[in-house]
Amino acid sequence: MPELPEVQTIVNDLKKQIIGFRILDVWSDAPRLVKKPPFLEFKKEIKNLKILDIHRRGKNILIRLDKNKMLLIHQKLTGHLLIGRWQIKNQKVIPLIPGPLKESVNNYIHLIFYLNNNKMLALSDLRKFAKVILGSNKEVESLPDLKNLGVEPLNKDFTFSVFSSLISQEKRKIKTVLMDQKIISGIGNIYSDEMLWLSKIHPLSLAYQLSIFQQKKLYSALKKVLKSALYYRGSSVDDYRDPFGQEGHYSQKLRVYRRNKKPCFRCGHLIEKIKLQGRSAYFCPYCQKQ
Repeated sequence: MPELPEVQTIVNDLKKQIIGFRILDVWSDAPRLVKKPPFLEFKKEIKNLKILDIHRRGKNILIRLDKNKMLLIHQKLTGHLLIGRWQIKNQKVIPLIPGPLKESVNNYIHLIFYLNNNKMLALSDLRKFAKVILGSNKEVESLPDLKNLGVEPLNKDFTFSVFSSLISQEKRKIKTVLMDQKIISGIGNIYSDEMLWLSKIHPLSLAYQLSIFQQKKLYSALKKVLKSALYYRGSSVDDYRDPFGQEGHYSQKLRVYRRNKKPCFRCGHLIEKIKLQGRSAYFCPYCQKQ
């Protein structure tokens, strides 16, 4: 699932490409992707609305429209938001997706927003798990999807004291805490492993038992990993692609994630893999002692 750096990369790209455009029409062969309102009503309500702004909250993409409307899109496991163009050929609307994944991605396009000037925003989703919701600004912002989210780790007000207060009372394992969207939003499996490796903290360490020194190292690692991953446009260890069908480059910078039985970049010992609440955790048993 795309994490904060991937979702923010998508938002940054969409801002440059589709703000100011109007949604002329919507097509879907999987209307259940639209959770609210029912698809026919959704199609009617969103028609001719203008895209005013786009931002991210956690792993959600929020598109603010005119007439006090907001569109929430969560890509889930295999969703891709793609920017393309459309043309009419033989009285049919033909979507045109650029980039290296043109053929394979086209097979899984299940939702298309046709914009003016022949632009389009398409949702490709192999497993059809993505979520799309349309409502008033107030309705969308009041959804549990947003209301229950924790702090944004790249915001200026996410200081060390805030971070420390969040984890100091947690008796759960630190990797679990880092991935809890109700505490810190946007961090998932990939970047929690990278943060813990960089700060030399074992993923099974109990959060409340971390020393102030360890907390400071983890806070610094958290900021560094997310900013670096954002700079390199995310990680494409699975099937993540940006809106142009391109891979993220941070996959080449990963130090520990999915490097089971490979030598640690820091000490040379072999990376190990364990299961934690059904999720994998990669770590160096020598550098990250429990």
